[in-house]
Amino acid sequence: MSTASTTVPSGAIASPATRWGQLIFGIICMVMIANLQYGWTLFVNPIDQKYHWGRAAIQVAFTIFVLTETWLVPVEGYLIDRFGPKIMICGSGVLVAIAWVLNSYADSLTLLYIAAAIGGIGAGVIYGGSVGNALKWFPDRRGLAAGLTAAGFGAGSALTVIPIANMIQSSGYQTAFFWFGLVQGIVVVIVGLWLRAPQPGEVSTPVAPAVQQTRRDYQWHEAIRTPVFWVMYAMFVMVGTGGLMATAQLAPIANDFKVANIPVSILGLTLPALTFALSIDRVLNGFCRPFFGWVSDNIGRENTMFIAFLLEGIGIYALLLFAANPLLFVILSGLVFFAWGEIYSLFPATCTDIYGKKFATTNYGMLYTAKGTAALLVPLGNVLMTATGNWTAVFIIAAVLNIIAAIMAITVLRPLRMREMAKG
Repeated sequence: MSTASTTVPSGAIASPATRWGQLIFGIICMVMIANLQYGWTLFVNPIDQKYHWGRAAIQVAFTIFVLTETWLVPVEGYLIDRFGPKIMICGSGVLVAIAWVLNSYADSLTLLYIAAAIGGIGAGVIYGGSVGNALKWFPDRRGLAAGLTAAGFGAGSALTVIPIANMIQSSGYQTAFFWFGLVQGIVVVIVGLWLRAPQPGEVSTPVAPAVQQTRRDYQWHEAIRTPVFWVMYAMFVMVGTGGLMATAQLAPIANDFKVANIPVSILGLTLPALTFALSIDRVLNGFCRPFFGWVSDNIGRENTMFIAFLLEGIGIYALLLFAANPLLFVILSGLVFFAWGEIYSLFPATCTDIYGKKFATTNYGMLYTAKGTAALLVPLGNVLMTATGNWTAVFIIAAVLNIIAAIMAITVLRPLRMREMAKG
């Protein structure tokens, strides 16, 4: 069913309430799938304690989730661009519920991996559809809109970290998987019924002051033939690797540095270091996405990338130096997430600036597969840590990749982007 069936007078401009309403619906859907990625770290050790499969084997499920979430988005994006977000996202709400219910019953690695694949497919549709819709509805505030939508995914698990951890502690991780999965999926289905893409002429196209936008709509096969696409892809992988490593390995890192259960007090609130770090990380990881998106609308995409990626590289190296201090572990892990999450607002905004909004979901879906490529490196973090006996090499590599990406934003991406847009 196409959203084109929604009746809108020809040439009518959408009201602010319509635009912001669509953005809010997309954000709610993103909040509901956030735990599939950001809550995963809470389940790794309990699963290993029950079945003794080994952390590396269990983390393969996380990699499968990210791969299916990202590498299928181009196909899913094409279907969303063609048929609209409603039917695709509602169906995917069912998939994410099934995934976590299966996790609650998984008594083998095979079933755990199957559940991860199902969850990844569902999350990919919801993520791609929600971000793509935001990019189409807000050409005038593209960085901010993409950032707010991505913030739902980055910070969506902030309020549920403690309840999930408590339920795992009191009732077991299977119960947490079952009930949180069921509720999250149902909410996506209900909210997804309200989503639709803008019709032609419904959204005006003013340009943000510091941002150039193409007048041409590229199809996916045209976009991937341009050098600037692959530069963005490489930078996405470089920055994404460190952030995904921190996301998947934060609990094991805290346990290895022996700070996970040490109480930390900040602003009158006292929590175990790992729980505190996870809560702060979700908030900062969410806040940074609209913040840096808004900054990029005002000072340009590449300038913002340089600042954020450089900050990320410094943060990762500092975390290596001071992770054994519980307070600094909490603060620096927050800095790492704050400087990492903005890739999910800057890259979709830049991609749509260059290649146009008509096929925005498909084109960003192609670029978003870089997250899947980065996810392939996450299990290697465990392998490298086991081989060297510590996290030093892993952290240094991640920090260096971020610093290289920061330099590339100014010296490589900007001139290539300007050259391609001059042609378009």
